[in-house]
Amino acid sequence: MSEEARALYADMGATPVINALGPRTLLGGSSPHPDIIAAMELAGRYYVDMDAFLASTGRIVADLLGAEAALITPGCAAALVLGTAACITGSDPEKMARLPDTTGMPNQVVIQKAQRYKYDRMVRLPGVTLVEAGTEQGTTADELAAAIGPQTAALLYPAIDNEAALVPLDAAIDIAHARDVPVFVDAAFRVYPLDGLTQYIAAGADLVGYGAKYVGAPNSSGILCGRADLIAAAHLHSFACFETRDLEGVGRPLKIDRQEVVGVVLALRRWLAMDHDARNQSDTRRAETVRRHLGELPHVQSSVNGASLTLTLDEQALGRTATEIEVALRNGNPSVWLSAAPGQLHLSMPTVSDGDEELLAARVREVLRLGG
Repeated sequence: MSEEARALYADMGATPVINALGPRTLLGGSSPHPDIIAAMELAGRYYVDMDAFLASTGRIVADLLGAEAALITPGCAAALVLGTAACITGSDPEKMARLPDTTGMPNQVVIQKAQRYKYDRMVRLPGVTLVEAGTEQGTTADELAAAIGPQTAALLYPAIDNEAALVPLDAAIDIAHARDVPVFVDAAFRVYPLDGLTQYIAAGADLVGYGAKYVGAPNSSGILCGRADLIAAAHLHSFACFETRDLEGVGRPLKIDRQEVVGVVLALRRWLAMDHDARNQSDTRRAETVRRHLGELPHVQSSVNGASLTLTLDEQALGRTATEIEVALRNGNPSVWLSAAPGQLHLSMPTVSDGDEELLAARVREVLRLGG
C-alpha cells in the first residue's frame, strides 16, 4: 500500500481500506482509470453551462446505450428520485414546484411485494406511496394488473436476483403499458455482461437507472436513460434547471460537477470498448497471487473462482467464526473489508489495487494468528 496514501488518510483522521468487498458506495465506490482522472482534471480548466452540458452529454450516453435520451445524475439513487418525479409531474412547472405535495397528480408507484428493498425509499422521496402487488412469495399477473389504477405514476422493477415467483419484466411491461403506465427499472449494477446496459430499454422499459461507478466512473455518478419525454422532465427537475430556468424541481440537492460528468462519458466509452476477458483474467491472476501469498493455512481451504478468492474455514478448530474474523480484519490498519458467510470468507479482486496483494494476504494471516 502506498505510504503517501496512508499518510494522507492519517492526516484526515481516517483509516485506509483494502477493498476486497467490491464497488460499494460506503467504501468510495470506484477507482477511475488514470486516463479518466486526467481528463477530469483537464475539464476543470474551464467552466461550462451545466444545463447545456447535461443535455449534450445525455445525447452521447443515450447513443451509447441505445436509448431515446439520457441524463447523467449524481448516482443511481438520484436517478430514481428524478425519474419518479418526472413520472409524476411530466414537464409541468406548476406541478414540479408543488412536490412533494402530489394532490391531484398520480401519486402511487406499484411494486411487487417480494421486490421491496431499501432503495425504494428513493422512489418515495418525491411524494408517492408504494402500492404492493402480491405477497412475499410472489405475484401473479392478475394481482399486478389489479394493483395498477388511475393514481399509478409508474411501475418500479428492481433488477435484482429474487427467488420469489415474480411476474417477469417482459410481462410486467405489457401489463403496465396496456394501462399507459411507465415502467422504471433499477438496474444499478447490471453493467456486465454488457447486454445489461441495453436489454431493459430493448425490452420496452420507459426508464432505467444505473450506477456509473460500476463502469469505472466516480462513485457519486449515475445514469438515467429511457423515453425522451420522461428524460426531458427529469432534466427539468435537475439542479441545473433550478438555477438557469427558475424551475423549482426536486433535484436541487442532487448536484453533480462538470468533472464527474466528463468521467461518466469517458468511463462508459471505455467500459463498452474494453476487453472484458482480459479484465476478468487479470482479476483471476490477482486472486491467485493473494492465494499464493497466503500459502498453506491450517484449518483453511482456499479456492479461486473467477475474480473471487474463497477461504473455507474450520471455525471450530480456529476458535472463531468467519464473522468474527471479518470484524477483526475491518478493525485493523490498514483495514480489510470482505464478505463473510457461515464458514467462509469471500474476497473480491476487482477492487483490490495492484501491489496490495501481499499486504492483504499478510493481514489475513495476522488475524488468523499465523504470523507472516
